[in-house]
Formats: sequence, structure tokens, C-alpha cells
Amino acid sequence: MSSIYGVWLKEQRLAAGLTQQELADMAVMTRSHIAHIEAGRRIPSKEDARRLDRALGTGNVLSSFLPDDGAAVADYFESARLLEQQAVMIREFALSFIPGILQTERYARAVLSTSFPPVSEEECDRLVVTRLERAKILDDPVMPVVWALLDEAVLRRVVGSEGIMAEQITHMVRLVESRRVRVHVLPFGVGAYQLLQGMLSLMWFEDQPPLAYAEGNSVGTVHDSPALVTRLQGAYDLALSDALPLRESLALLRATAKDYEDRE
Repeated sequence: MSSIYGVWLKEQRLAAGLTQQELADMAVMTRSHIAHIEAGRRIPSKEDARRLDRALGTGNVLSSFLPDDGAAVADYFESARLLEQQAVMIREFALSFIPGILQTERYARAVLSTSFPPVSEEECDRLVVTRLERAKILDDPVMPVVWALLDEAVLRRVVGSEGIMAEQITHMVRLVESRRVRVHVLPFGVGAYQLLQGMLSLMWFEDQPPLAYAEGNSVGTVHDSPALVTRLQGAYDLALSDALPLRESLALLRATAKDYEDRE
């Protein structure tokens, strides 16, 4: 979807005789943002699309060409995945599974094996590779800044086997110990809190406003409304304030990994 959108935008820009910088100036955007959209690495927000329509005189075509809010999670997550690669800060909340960018190969495979309808072994291999490719954003020692807020259930529910859980949690421990990511755990004792409806990912960028990606059962949505993104950020911050501090969260991760190792 994003690559087709980018090609069409480029065609309209060239037909209007505009450079990327000229279009960026007219649409009150940055040239790099235009370049990312045309290359299929970004999707514009609804407001960006409206400004591009006005600058290019294309009516509401670019606005209408954006995905519908009811699109399937697979379609929407492709947009979220591309945005994830460009983010300078990512804050994840996980209710059921370890966030994708922190998953090990065996854990990812175990998660994907729960899919319904079931996926073939070949398709599972492809999805695992894609998930591991996402994790490569952590190869950079500094950017993006990544925080993960985990419901305690994420650690307690056995996905695959005790051995897989021990390996997965130990992987997160290493990332925290190296100061590459921060992980905070929301213990069961906190009770109910605002984020219990599903998974949430908040993303910040150098050249566009922050976005949020929310996911439930077979449904995912990218949100670009400033008011809604601010509200989701507030809900995340409120839940984070109830979580264990980093040192205590790390101690819990270590203890949980050891418990799985002993049981294995």
C-alpha cells in the first residue's frame, strides 16, 4: 500500500513540475518526509495528506487513498512497521506477548504457531524472518530509544516451553543490562489500569508529529490525531507510574528466567 501511494505521489509531483523541496515548502512539510513517503517508507498523516492535496491541486485524492480505519491488522501493521523503522523513540506496551522487536527467534515462532487459521511452515518461516528483521533497529547502540512496559502476565504465561521463556527473558535482561532498552513490569498487584484493552506502541520522529499504533484481537490501527495520541501517551505514562522501577523490574526478569531454567 505505502509503496503504491509513494509512486502515485511522485507522479503527481513531477506532473506539477515540482521538486521535493518545493512540494515540501508548499505543503508545510520537510523534504525528507516527502522523500520517505515517495520511497514507500512512510505514510502521511491525514492532515499531511490534506496539505499535499491542496499543494498539488488533487482534490481529496491523496486523503481518500489513505487506508480505512477498519483495515485488517496485517495491512495496518505494514504501515506501523515502516514507521517503526524511522522512529527516534518507541514506547511499547504489551499485555499478552513480548513486543515484536524484543522477541527471540524461538519465541516468535511459538507465538506465530498460535495463529488461526494456522499458517504453513513456509509462511511461518517468512513471518519469523520479518520479525527478526524488525529487531535490527536495536543494532544501532543509541537510536531509537526503546522503552517496554510489560504486564506481568507476559512473563508468567508460558509461550512454547519453559526453555523458550528462559531464553526470551534472558535476552531482554541482556538488552536492559547493556542499557539498550528499558523494561518496566506492571505487577498483578496493580489491579486494573487504562491500557488493559490491548497492545500499544507510541512512536516519535524527527520530522513529523508522534503517532500511536493500537492493536486488539485481529484489529490494528495507526492513530495520527494529535488529541488521541496525546490521550494514549497520558494513559501510558499513568500505567508506567504504577510499574516497578527499572532495577526492580530487572530483578524480576532475572528471577523469572532462572525459575524457567530450573523448571526446564
